Amino acid sequence: MRAWLRDPLSTAAMSPSGAQLAALMVAQLPEDAGNASYPVIELGAGTGVFTAALLAAGIAPERLLVIELDRGLHRILRQRFPHVAVECANACSLPEIAVRRGIPAHSVGAIVSGLGLLSMPRSAVTRVLEASAHLLADEGRLVQFTYGPLSPVPRDLALRLGLSSQRCGLAWRNMPPATVYRYQRVASSTNGTGH
Repeated sequence: MRAWLRDPLSTAAMSPSGAQLAALMVAQLPEDAGNASYPVIELGAGTGVFTAALLAAGIAPERLLVIELDRGLHRILRQRFPHVAVECANACSLPEIAVRRGIPAHSVGAIVSGLGLLSMPRSAVTRVLEASAHLLADEGRLVQFTYGPLSPVPRDLALRLGLSSQRCGLAWRNMPPATVYRYQRVASSTNGTGH
């Protein structure tokens, strides 16, 4: 609540995400997520509800990179998850962070996003999604939730990046209720002709 009051446009919600939403988000990871060696990135971790769910699903702490802009929330995350790499940074810095962390292009198995895309400037959304598409492996997935009625990723941007989208369910017990979407690189296309 304090983070939202300080900067409501950069904080996705007034209250932490609930267990139902976290479970629905984690359910969209690739089937081998718990046993694989690829990196997993979380954007906009907040208080760490998704972080805890990712670790509980078998994601090894050393495979997980968490990015949170708010300094107070970053401090909480560092305390809660001392063995996880937690960066205090804007998600728009994802390309630079990936280079510094030695995460190569097309190597990330999953990106789990708690960002409030609908409240972000289009330029920022574009930069985050371009970086995400660049980092995702061929079978990698970007998992995003929204409080809006439609996909939070603009259709024209998804087309340009060659990302298909799938509505995966509604966490109706979350406050407010949230819909989860999964985005994947279109296997047959590298030129943005997916849908």
